[in-house]
Amino acid sequence: MASSSKDRPVTLAAVSGAHGVTGEVRLKLFGEGVAALKRYRAFNDSQLTLSKLRDDGKGGAIARFDEVKDRTAAEKLRGTVLTVPRSAMPDLAEGEYYHADLLGLPAVSDDGQALGVVIAVENFGAGDVLEIERAEPDEKGRRQRFMVPMIAAAVPEWDDEKLVVVAAFAE
Repeated sequence: MASSSKDRPVTLAAVSGAHGVTGEVRLKLFGEGVAALKRYRAFNDSQLTLSKLRDDGKGGAIARFDEVKDRTAAEKLRGTVLTVPRSAMPDLAEGEYYHADLLGLPAVSDDGQALGVVIAVENFGAGDVLEIERAEPDEKGRRQRFMVPMIAAAVPEWDDEKLVVVAAFAE
């Protein structure tokens, strides 16, 4: 990994609102849920220090931060994303990836043709799907997008430099 990709912030959750009157906040979680968030104590370059975290039973979480003392302060955090540096995240096993590592990667076909850039990673229930914006605009000057399933048959390899897409999936 290049140092810049290791240092960039990765979003793990977002504050969706206040919870109660004592300064707790509701969190919308991205990724692996409450257990993954519990690995970290400091967020947003140590601006927020987690003191308490529990599952809300609805796919989100309730959190308390040392810096947030009342409901007014909690309300002001609405919409705030919680980030950690990519370098603080656990190492991955072979074949695993963080969405943040794929975003912005150049995509090339298995025959070497430049296809575009990964702009989103979606999951509609059957596994991750990459959205790639084409490198070249169409005849109207618009950059078309296409989607590719993140499976070995479609994406046989990737690293921190590029993502390889089987040409048949790029049509």
